[in-house]
Amino acid sequence: MVAVAVLAAGKGTRMKSTLPKVLHTLGGRSLVERVLESCKGLNPSRQLVIVGYQAEQVKNQFRHNPNVEFVEQTEQKGTGHAIQQLLPHLEDFTGDLLVLNGDAPLLRPETLENLLAVHQSQQNMATLLTAQLPNPKGYGRVFCDSNNLVKQIVEDRDCNDAQKQNHRINGGIYCFNWPKLAEILPKLQANNDQQEYYLTDVVDFFDRVMAVDVEDYLEISGINDRKQLANANEVLQSRIKDRWMMAGVTLINPDSITIDDTVSIAPDVVIEPHSHLRGNSVIGKGSRIGPGSLIENSEIGDNVSVLYSVINNSKVASDCRIGPYAHLRGEAQIETGCRIGNFVEVKKTTIGTKSNVAHLSYLGDAILGDRVNVGAGTITANYDGVNKHTTVIGNGTKTGANSVLVAPVSLGENVTVAAGSVVTNNVPGDALVIARQRQRIIEDWKTKTEDWKNKE
Repeated sequence: MVAVAVLAAGKGTRMKSTLPKVLHTLGGRSLVERVLESCKGLNPSRQLVIVGYQAEQVKNQFRHNPNVEFVEQTEQKGTGHAIQQLLPHLEDFTGDLLVLNGDAPLLRPETLENLLAVHQSQQNMATLLTAQLPNPKGYGRVFCDSNNLVKQIVEDRDCNDAQKQNHRINGGIYCFNWPKLAEILPKLQANNDQQEYYLTDVVDFFDRVMAVDVEDYLEISGINDRKQLANANEVLQSRIKDRWMMAGVTLINPDSITIDDTVSIAPDVVIEPHSHLRGNSVIGKGSRIGPGSLIENSEIGDNVSVLYSVINNSKVASDCRIGPYAHLRGEAQIETGCRIGNFVEVKKTTIGTKSNVAHLSYLGDAILGDRVNVGAGTITANYDGVNKHTTVIGNGTKTGANSVLVAPVSLGENVTVAAGSVVTNNVPGDALVIARQRQRIIEDWKTKTEDWKNKE
């Protein structure tokens, strides 16, 4: 049985932000969400997040996860003090406690699984995740015997020249036998310049503490400022893109592409340069995204082309062509075999199969049937200044260039709308609608300006 505690009480002053550090995002998730996600495979019986600064904001991050418990640390007096706050919450708990940092989001699940396995198989009182850094300057050193049993932890400023040659550092990730730790926590003292209670001090009270080196030291990287956040994003993006390329996805110029790890991509997808896939997006097999496209929280079917376009919170069925320079948003739904072309915006609209909206149109709050052809410059005027209204266009209907359909309005099947029409009333099926003023020609016309110029 294992419980997980995430330290998330700090402000993170170096982020220069009103947002708590642990709520800054990385790859589509907040830092603290990402930390909890990394231990999901351990099936923890308890998940506790220790909150302090802007506690309500942090709690709100997990409003849809009833399994997360919150522990208040009203004063931030160090890591030991934070874990002391767990004592009343884990009073009857007899398992192991995994302690994670809310600002260390790059941990791999397999790393934590190995840490817990070593801890339990060796019956350790405490097990530390450590790393061999190429340049350990500034980090506390962990000194072990030949069996990786920890003998001493020395802060960098206290190391002598010989000790500084040790490159093993403390990663700040711990696994404890909770009943043993609970006995020691009240004994911690703040005998240091910072007047803080350090969790590492418990090592002095334990007989058996072991270090486990992480294979990739970048996993334990903490985030304290925007530069470190950017560096973490590079690491995460490299992992994500390597995984998808090995799974049969082609990335042309990967350095110019970003993909959240919440995205799902089928084999034989091609992602062109300067394209970005975010949120809970799904890309179907054989589709081609980009160049220059953004897809966010959207579903793209098989064999779809999305060129220089933006798709938000929408669905595009298979065999569609989107763009260039199209914008689909607000739960737009495009059915199979459609073309949404140049400079077309579609908002909260369903477009039936094999329909075409080739260029320069706005369709908002509309329902289009199958095989509809929308002429250039067609607009659904959906807003009356107070409310939004719906436009319905039946199967096989065609609108001429520069048509305006003033909602609420319904066009039947196989209707033809003459170019330049402003349609304000419902139109039955199999009809031609012409709603424009008859053309007038006034010959020998001169403007007042022209008359004035002639007098000069």
